[in-house]
Amino acid sequence: MGFVIIISLNMYKYLSLLLALTGYLSPLVAQNTSGLTGKPDTSYSTYSAFRNTVRQFPDIKIVKEQKFREVKELRNITYCNLGSRNLKVDAFLPIRKKKAPAILIIHGGGWRTGNRAQHYPLAQHLAKKGFACFTAEYRLSTEALYPAAVYDLKAALRWMKAEGSKYRIDTGRIAVLGFSAGGELAAFIGSTANNLQYEDSSCHANYSTSVQAIVDIDGTLSFVHPESGEGDDSRSTSAGTYWFGYSKKENPALWADASPLAHAKENKAPVLFLNSSVNMMHAGRDDFRRELDKKNIYSEVQTFPEAPHSFILFEPWFKPSVTYIDTFLKKVLTNNPR
Repeated sequence: MGFVIIISLNMYKYLSLLLALTGYLSPLVAQNTSGLTGKPDTSYSTYSAFRNTVRQFPDIKIVKEQKFREVKELRNITYCNLGSRNLKVDAFLPIRKKKAPAILIIHGGGWRTGNRAQHYPLAQHLAKKGFACFTAEYRLSTEALYPAAVYDLKAALRWMKAEGSKYRIDTGRIAVLGFSAGGELAAFIGSTANNLQYEDSSCHANYSTSVQAIVDIDGTLSFVHPESGEGDDSRSTSAGTYWFGYSKKENPALWADASPLAHAKENKAPVLFLNSSVNMMHAGRDDFRRELDKKNIYSEVQTFPEAPHSFILFEPWFKPSVTYIDTFLKKVLTNNPR
């Protein structure tokens, strides 16, 4: 009997992984939807991050919005209509004659909280440097479970290409950038470009979701890597468990397949990894880079060895981060083919 059980468990793991990779899941337990409260979770904000960080770093300063005469701003544009739900994006456009390379900016917050407005300062500064920047909202785990966020952000990319002429975007030079959970999403959607398993048909479905560069700011590359700290439900439900509706133990195949590292072999875009001192926030990064090296795809790592996880929101790390991003994107997007 024991021998039969071992075979049965191994067979389940194999079939679960196979089904996950082909878009069909057969978990042992029902998906938990208790996290779908329908109410926004505001627990993570720039101010809450500041309060949690200033104790250890008393000299930090919140980066505030700044208007630049070289930048035109348009707020609350609908990029995709999902029935009664309008997904919004904000545009920060350099005032110039030529079409500009573009950046889709994705906020963090554990796929459950956070807000696109947290990266208005980043969008403003990068727009001043010549990039058309778009800060997009996406459905968080209080509203919809994985892969809804992936679908939304890919729809945002398609919208950018569909509206390229209107916003003077060079649609052959688009980067996706994200922080924390947004960094994971940026790496994931960049690595699964045009893979229909991770796209739905809503909003401009006839456009490509390919990108020419990825900027991952302290976003995990794998939920199941030994370095990963995501999925610990011992004290409270983890952000990942809320997002997937399954714990890591309940559906390991889903957690593995939703990791950017699982798709690194398909990724074609150069990647900048911008990291803090928190090692678990870049779990799987070195393995991801090894896959890129095999294909001679450029990547680089810039680390602030003393910085907290939310460093991109604060000085003294904000300005050097902008410089790293600007330098990287101008390097890899200069002669990128359409």
